[in-house]
Amino acid sequence: MSGNYIPPLAERPSVTVDVVIFSLVEEDLRVLLVRRKYDPFAGMWAIPGGFVHPNESLEQAALRELEEETGVTDVYIEQLYTFGDPDRDPRMRVITVAYFALVPYDAIQHRPGDDAAETGWFSVFNLPPLAFDHKEIVEYALTRLRYKLEYSAVGFRLLPDVFTLSELQQAYEIILGEKLDKRNFRRKILSSGILEETGKRKKEGEGRPAMLYRYRDDAIAEVKTRRLFP
Repeated sequence: MSGNYIPPLAERPSVTVDVVIFSLVEEDLRVLLVRRKYDPFAGMWAIPGGFVHPNESLEQAALRELEEETGVTDVYIEQLYTFGDPDRDPRMRVITVAYFALVPYDAIQHRPGDDAAETGWFSVFNLPPLAFDHKEIVEYALTRLRYKLEYSAVGFRLLPDVFTLSELQQAYEIILGEKLDKRNFRRKILSSGILEETGKRKKEGEGRPAMLYRYRDDAIAEVKTRRLFP
């Protein structure tokens, strides 16, 4: 193929964006989905997303589609991966750039937009049938989240501003899908230097009130020198 080859418009792939939003809800890791109003896959659940406009960046498109389909705004999103199987969309050749976001459950209010019949939270471990290749995208996002949780302080985005070590450990266990040794967890998380005490305590059960912690302002940074968990 010559270097100046320009494919006809009919051969050019379209580009979409999709956003996986995770949240911890009632001791479960859940993902926000929309029920599609139109074909293809009308009536099926899907990740919020849509086509990229010519005059916007990929991230701008992701944030716009998220707001249009769910009403969700002011969330931090991070690019996840590009999915480009030739048959992933029955309409045409479509390449999608997936993003994911981590939000506390009570931090957002969601509602269906013009292109969605309804929105809802679903357990990432018990998903309904999803449109397109969105099941694969959610599974990839979960794998990435688990990796980032083990090597970074990204888990703070799923929690309230302050929390106890027990609440933090429970969040890690839900996402990783395994129990963590309490003493080992506390030793590693406290020695990582990403938390600070608030000076306040919270009553947990019958014992002594537990110290409330928060992540340090610079805790967003990746911890590249060591693996924290498990």
